[in-house]
This record gives sequence, structure tokens and C-alpha cells, in this order.
Amino acid sequence: MVARQAIGAILNAESSFQRPEAAESVQTISMPAVPEAERLDQTSWTDAFDQASVPISEVNDPGVERDGTGRALAWMKVNEDLGDPADPAAQLLHRSWLAYLSDDLPTESVIKAHPVAATAVEDRFFGASLDHTIWFHRPLRADRWHLYDFTCHHFIGGRGLSIGHVFAADGLHVATVSQEVLVRDREAR
Repeated sequence: MVARQAIGAILNAESSFQRPEAAESVQTISMPAVPEAERLDQTSWTDAFDQASVPISEVNDPGVERDGTGRALAWMKVNEDLGDPADPAAQLLHRSWLAYLSDDLPTESVIKAHPVAATAVEDRFFGASLDHTIWFHRPLRADRWHLYDFTCHHFIGGRGLSIGHVFAADGLHVATVSQEVLVRDREAR
């Protein structure tokens, strides 16, 4: 599918679907041990959802490592009841919200990977989402806390690739996200 506006194509979407079927369920990615969302500072910029950023110093699970650098973690949840996730229409709404929420941390992850990020002033970098891919592994409830855990896997020529895993509060891996991000250093010009 291609979505267009007056300036031309603004979205190319590719989707694949599968009917539910009985099969084994194997989870190979583990959720790190982090404080519960209620114990962290709330960092959301809107009333539509809550976000509680997890400081890297609070990640306390040496058995769970991630590839890449620039790790960014946050608990997120929508602030309205989205309905029974067993209802297909409600599940679509839950997944749509997860897609929206998953657009926040990849840019932070890529910026954190920049060599001068640790000493940079807050508005030094400009970031924009480029490509965004999501694999939904299981039904989910976006109106309940989920941990979003992202790291930057590549950064060159102003473009970084961030890979993230989304976990329900009980540790169930519900989605994987990849996003390419454009990051420009305003002081480098």
C-alpha cells in the first residue's frame, strides 16, 4: 500500500497476516530486571499515555544483555481502557497503540549511541523516524504497562538502526521493533 499527499508518496506499507494456529511457543529473549513503572519518574509528554523512563543504572540483570549500544528503556501504557484484547477489533486498537508508542525510544537510542551524546546539551541533535517495522508475537494490552527496551545496532552517515523488544509486565515478549532514524548534530555544521 502506498499513501500519498500533495507532495507525493509519504508511506509505503507492507503487511503480512496469519490465522492463529496451534504451535509451540518459545521465548528466546528475556526481559531485564528493572524497577516497576510506579517506582520511577513519569516522563510522558502527553495525557494520552504514561511513560516511566528506566535509568541505565537501574537495569540490574547481568544475565540479560543486548547487542548494540545507546540503550534506552521505558515502561509505557495508554491511559484509557482499550477493550478486551480477545476481541479482534480491540486487539487491532491495542496493536495500533503499541505501534504509536514504539516510535519514541528508537531515536533516543540512536542519539545515545552518538560519540558526543554523553556531554551534549539537550537540543544538540535533530532526529526523525525513517523506516519502522514491527513484528507482533502475541496478543497484548497497550493499556497495561509494557517495557520497551531499545539499543542502537548501527550508526553511520547520520542514520542509525535501533532494535527493540517489548515485554508485558510479566516478562512475556509481545513484539519486536526495528527503526531507522536520521540524527543530525546541529553543532557539526
